[in-house]
Amino acid sequence: MNQPRRPISMLRSYSPADALTIGNAACGTIAIFLCLDFLASGDRSRLWTAFVLLPLALIFDVFDGVVARMDRSRQSALGADLDSLADVISFGVAPAVLGFTLGLRGGWDMLVLTYFVVCGVSRLARFNATAAALADVQTGKVTHFEGLPIPTSIAIVALLGVAVLQGRIDEQLWLGVLQLGPALLHPLVLLYAASGSAMISATLRIPKP
Repeated sequence: MNQPRRPISMLRSYSPADALTIGNAACGTIAIFLCLDFLASGDRSRLWTAFVLLPLALIFDVFDGVVARMDRSRQSALGADLDSLADVISFGVAPAVLGFTLGLRGGWDMLVLTYFVVCGVSRLARFNATAAALADVQTGKVTHFEGLPIPTSIAIVALLGVAVLQGRIDEQLWLGVLQLGPALLHPLVLLYAASGSAMISATLRIPKP
């Protein structure tokens, strides 16, 4: 007779690495709220705080892996999925919301930003599903990524930061805006399209640190 499955205690199951992952997710979530606050108030301090929080999320993301490798005896049952969900927020949704906040609000822009987020979700789901197959037989460590890792979207965030420093928001965004059929397209949004496509590429293989 099958024994009833014991429920996972959330707080007890968290490892120190998971606490850093939660920090990653919190940074991304607060950055999204600050973008919405900027749209409502126009207070640029909110916007700059959002720009600071996303690199901070990347620092949390890097160190949660370092801490997890340092103490393998405390591997979390939730760790891998928790990390992916946090990455979706901080390096998928938050950069897309930041682009929207700065003026990528045309109909085609929103479609591309949605594509970017969906690609990020798909890439992380594929990694979780195939991690065992990608792992080295002897060490059990995943040796490479398939597709561009989603945290690389921080490069787009940095580029948008330069645009804000130059006062290029809304109509002043680099490359201007085009009317394509029923909706507007800012050519700058194609950076998101390229990043998303690279994330889901099965032929792009990057060694995992």
